[in-house]
Amino acid sequence: MKSLYSRVFLITLIVIVVSSTLGFLASNMYYHVKLKPFNDEKLVGIASQMKRFLENEPADVDAYLQNAAALGYQIYLTDGDKDDGYYGRSFRKMDLSESTISGVLQGDIYHGVAQFPNKPFISGFFDNRLSNTVGVPVAAGGRQFALFMHPDVILQFGELRIFFALVGILTVAISVVLFLISTRYLVKPVTRLSEATKRIAQGNYNIVLPTKRRDEIGRLAEHFMVMSRELERTDAARQQFVSNVSHEIQSPLTSIQGFAKLLGGSRLSSEESAHYASIIEQESRHLSMLSKQLLLLSSLEQGQVAVNRKTFSLRDQVRQAVQMLQWRIEEKELLLKISIPESITLTGDDVLLIQVWMNLIGNAALHIPAGRTITVHAEQTHADIKVVIRDTGDGIAAEHLPFLFDRFYRADRAHERGSGSTGLGLAIVKRIVQLHEGHIEVTSSPEGTSFTVTLPAL
Repeated sequence: MKSLYSRVFLITLIVIVVSSTLGFLASNMYYHVKLKPFNDEKLVGIASQMKRFLENEPADVDAYLQNAAALGYQIYLTDGDKDDGYYGRSFRKMDLSESTISGVLQGDIYHGVAQFPNKPFISGFFDNRLSNTVGVPVAAGGRQFALFMHPDVILQFGELRIFFALVGILTVAISVVLFLISTRYLVKPVTRLSEATKRIAQGNYNIVLPTKRRDEIGRLAEHFMVMSRELERTDAARQQFVSNVSHEIQSPLTSIQGFAKLLGGSRLSSEESAHYASIIEQESRHLSMLSKQLLLLSSLEQGQVAVNRKTFSLRDQVRQAVQMLQWRIEEKELLLKISIPESITLTGDDVLLIQVWMNLIGNAALHIPAGRTITVHAEQTHADIKVVIRDTGDGIAAEHLPFLFDRFYRADRAHERGSGSTGLGLAIVKRIVQLHEGHIEVTSSPEGTSFTVTLPAL
């Protein structure tokens, strides 16, 4: 399997080759379309100047053409019969037709450069053949000649060709070396991330990556470390969850087993038997509630619970929740104040949302001292609906607030189960609110605690 390093380097080489080829094709096309006619016209002008000199000085034809060839031109002079003369470097291919020579001898001008056929990979300017010339008729010494000429590219641009070829080769070579170095610079952090991924897969979450870079790789490293810490926290929470479930199940099972043994193995009074039986019933009820809430929470987190949305009155639903908790409120002589406008309506699953209000109001009624106050206030804005459930209890210590919505977390370190609480209520509340695209917040002080549920106003 090819490494990322080799893939990036290979792609870089392909880009260089493809871009160079396309650049050459575009330049060659530009030559054929724009430069070739202009070059032909320019060469015809130079050939015409040679013609005028030869016609004015017929005795110096040979010397003049040799001097012209030395200045960088390839010249062919013919009378169409046997008198041919070549001046300068010889042409690679002698492909001039007799009809072309005859036409020039009769007074035509030959535009071989402009008429040179278009080829994708060969620029006509550098093709050293006799047909790639311009021709003009020359009358010198009472005779008619045809003069064909073309610039001697090697003589005129020989050093420059070497120079530009060297520049091109060195540019490509240096670019390849720099790409090798830069590719390693780009790939190295990815390699570190790959190694870190293997360590996380092995359960090692103590990952430290360099995050000084401010590009996408640096941000990826930062996000990767955040993910690593979150995975570590999730793994710890999972282990804690298993431990808590084991504890929550083991404690009532131990009680049931012990009291059942007492009931069956000794002579007890009717009062003692009834007392032990009530304890077994209480612990069985606790196990039943725990299993139901575990199943509900698991279904909510896995998205297996369908949210059946409908529109209903928030005030009526909160009053329904209060009626179910009336016995607890009256038992502790609590004052309950409800301030919810009749115009506020919610769109959501009423079966799930009523659990939110019952849990939050029930928790407040359970934990605040007798004779205190619970207030339920709601207000609606253009975007959302806020429901605030506030009590006048003694508050929750600040160190407990970040963990209140964790499963099985209780601010009471003793984890007393006498109240019948399973420690899953707030976790279920949070998940229900999230399923309705809302969020829940908690604030607390010695004067009391406030839970704020924000839901979208659909």
